[in-house]
Amino acid sequence: MIFGKIDYLNLLPFHIFLKKYSLPSYVKKTIEFKKGVPSLLNRALYNRKIDAAVISSIESRRSKYKKLNMGIVAKTSVKSVLVRKNSTPKLDSASMTSNMLARVLDKKGEVIIGDRALKHYLNEGKDKFYDLGEIWHQKTNLPFVFAVFCYTNSGESYKKLVNKFLQKNIKIPSYILNKYAKTRGISSDDIKWYLKFISYKIGQKESLALNLYIRKARQLNFNPNTKENT
Repeated sequence: MIFGKIDYLNLLPFHIFLKKYSLPSYVKKTIEFKKGVPSLLNRALYNRKIDAAVISSIESRRSKYKKLNMGIVAKTSVKSVLVRKNSTPKLDSASMTSNMLARVLDKKGEVIIGDRALKHYLNEGKDKFYDLGEIWHQKTNLPFVFAVFCYTNSGESYKKLVNKFLQKNIKIPSYILNKYAKTRGISSDDIKWYLKFISYKIGQKESLALNLYIRKARQLNFNPNTKENT
């Protein structure tokens, strides 16, 4: 098992689960080594440098990957996938899905994702940004799947791991919250507030939403660039 992890707050409960889960020590060390932003993990899985990861949902469409019913889901708003209003259009190199979603929703401006986006949202206020999860939900009445757990090898092990995680109600210890609050510059209370907007199970509604998004992205040739971006 060579698993890569997204190093964002939105997967913090999963990271805590992995630390407690019965895995060989070398696997846990590998997880810490193979971490990064979504776009890096997309390339790592594509090039077989890892055999599983929660990757960008738009990348999960490839037939070479096997998908599990876990991902990063925003039921309504998301707070950490934003487009800055009245700004020069600019893509975020960390995320294929969010860049494409901005085009699908026809929201032009600077795309900002992850912990950096959440920090901007908290510091500057929601009126400065389009929340792409919220806008998607308003248009479709569906959640939005930002990432999907995909694998190429060790399928039974990953299926067992994901099933165990989805059955758990993960509590984040205070010392870990404080550690992340310090390193991310976001208070513990705000981290707990933010995680209420994130869920992880991909059920019927989530699958419907993912298929709709992929269909809309395909109509745009999976190209997030517009004339304004080039």
